[in-house]
Amino acid sequence: MSRKLLVALVIVSLLAAMLPAASLAQSQVTIRYFNFSSDPDHVEDLARIVQAFEAQNPGIKVEVSSAPYSDYFTLLQADFVGGDPPDVFELNYENFVSYAANEVLLDLSAYLPEETPYYPRALAAFQYKGIQGALPETFSTVLLFYNKDLFDQAGVAYPTPDWTWADAVAAGKAIRALGDDIWGLYSPIQFWEFYKKAGQNGCQFFNEDMSESTINAPECVEALELMLSFIEEDVMPDAVEMAGVSNEDLFKQGKLGMVVTGIWMFALFQDAPFEWDIELEPGMANKGHHFFANGVAVAASTEHPEEAAAWAQFLTASEEAATIRVETGWELPALDKPEYFESYLALDKPANRRAVFAALESPIVPPVIERQNEMQDTINNLLNAVANGELDPQTALDMAKQELDKLIQ
Repeated sequence: MSRKLLVALVIVSLLAAMLPAASLAQSQVTIRYFNFSSDPDHVEDLARIVQAFEAQNPGIKVEVSSAPYSDYFTLLQADFVGGDPPDVFELNYENFVSYAANEVLLDLSAYLPEETPYYPRALAAFQYKGIQGALPETFSTVLLFYNKDLFDQAGVAYPTPDWTWADAVAAGKAIRALGDDIWGLYSPIQFWEFYKKAGQNGCQFFNEDMSESTINAPECVEALELMLSFIEEDVMPDAVEMAGVSNEDLFKQGKLGMVVTGIWMFALFQDAPFEWDIELEPGMANKGHHFFANGVAVAASTEHPEEAAAWAQFLTASEEAATIRVETGWELPALDKPEYFESYLALDKPANRRAVFAALESPIVPPVIERQNEMQDTINNLLNAVANGELDPQTALDMAKQELDKLIQ
């Protein structure tokens, strides 16, 4: 070996040794991301977000895989059982609690900036026993949709953000008086509506340590009695009077003054032959709105926590990701950044789209247990019996308590 070549090799070796270890590691990092929400309609949209992230973080590559929601959690669980989970993955709120309880999620608290862009209540929803187990990715909610033409005909003022259910029933009665085939209000008697109204009234399905169900407490019974009163006071049609027509179709036909339903119905109602808008849902003791949410979590076992956390934060909080989601209609980011949503807020029908984000100030998350589906089926069966007049609210919820106590043993 010549002396010049030897010197050159020594110089190269010294330069390599001087490179920061982090830079060398970064150039080799691949983050595996598993999700369900992009499958099948938003695969290309996710690819654009990945491309933007990799352009800003050239030392990190994101390897994406997806599965339909129906298969996703079975596959994710198998990955964890097999000891090879993805670095970053999606969780809806109902499943988040289970994974957090099993201590398989990285605490992301240390990776958050002091001033985060998330709605505080949305961020708090993905906290569990002092850890930030996931970052809120997207959200959806349920609001009060109302037919402005029917309100005008009935001479009733439009709903306001501070309405109670008593206000809604009073307006519903005035609208009901417009005709035999015109109804004032529809709010389904089922699990998802019941847990929310129960939450509005200060009711919890379980005590603090989850050792006992409290679903038959007076606050819960009062919430169910309120729901039943909509039928009893003839402002809401029962199943027979609906005659197989869905509540959304009844609203679109111009025969329903108010309907409590999700913001995903905006597209269906666009061509309704009347003027309509949305408002915050009426409350009981408190305001409360559904918080249907997906979060992004990092596996506690990841070998690249900083890089994985960086991807999770970019996916959930960056302007690039938010813009792509809003422009393509791929759910709404849970971000307190009005400037990201200017194009969304500018759309007509409904005009009061700001209510969508105002609902984030009063989220009520669903009760969650390991045997979630059994709980939901049990409660729905009993609520159906109440709606059909087969059980009174107190008896139904006494029975529900007995069944839920068995499910949490």
